[in-house]
Amino acid sequence: MRLLVTGANGQVGWELARALMPLGDVVALDRSRCDLSRPETLARLVADVAPDVIVNAAAYTAVDRAESEEALATTVNGTAAGELARAAKTARALLVHYSTDYVFDGTNASPYDEDDPVAPLNAYGRSKFAGETGVRASGCDHLILRTTWVFAARGGNFVRTMLRLGAERETLRVVADQVGAPTWARNIADATALVVAQAQAERHRAAFASGVFNLASRGATSWHGFAEAIFAEARARLPEGSLKVRTVEPIPSADYPTPAARPANSCLSPGRLQARFGVVMPRWEDALGRCLDEMLEE
Repeated sequence: MRLLVTGANGQVGWELARALMPLGDVVALDRSRCDLSRPETLARLVADVAPDVIVNAAAYTAVDRAESEEALATTVNGTAAGELARAAKTARALLVHYSTDYVFDGTNASPYDEDDPVAPLNAYGRSKFAGETGVRASGCDHLILRTTWVFAARGGNFVRTMLRLGAERETLRVVADQVGAPTWARNIADATALVVAQAQAERHRAAFASGVFNLASRGATSWHGFAEAIFAEARARLPEGSLKVRTVEPIPSADYPTPAARPANSCLSPGRLQARFGVVMPRWEDALGRCLDEMLEE
């Protein structure tokens, strides 16, 4: 099997290069070699690589900046995803495309199912839903994996931000009225590898059906609860005095205004992924501990 991975230097893309290796020849490309802001280049790229599977882990992810750069966000997350899907159709390749909880407005009282109505609150969410729409419209064999609150040992994410601020300040104020499931990039990549292997087996016996699947950790917490867990786990691993923070104050979203509105509920139901592929994601607390083991090891 030959697998093309975009966004090779991103949080998920970095992990995919490792996780997909047992499946075959992985061609992992960063933005210098696969620039989704230039969708017109993608058909030729895919033709040159001739993959059996494309895993699109590249994205415009600056949620707040997207409010003032919606055209660029839509080009990368929307137009380019559609172009990759059309190229996948031509190459008869499977396309795995990542999307987000931000396609929902967050007003559900329970976790979101894949078929719940889409109503993004911000430009980033609109751009990601445009990508979903383009992938579906292409007619290629595809799996759209929606995930949420991604963190990793590398790159820019909430865990790394909290550890940095916690080493600098005694008091932090963190939003407590947005709820989701923090999801480790490594778990996303490992689950993707399992899904790809099974999907390819389905395709080979003409039993494959494209679809949308939620891919997120089990459990739920607020950003405030996540921050407190990060500091508790970090203190158990770091020398005494490494963290300066003593108090994490819970605040409402209204006290921390951002250019982009966020959903109050970002929880995603995992039932469809489990039923189709047998993938059971770990609880977010367990994933956090394992990630911090890697980040903080001496």
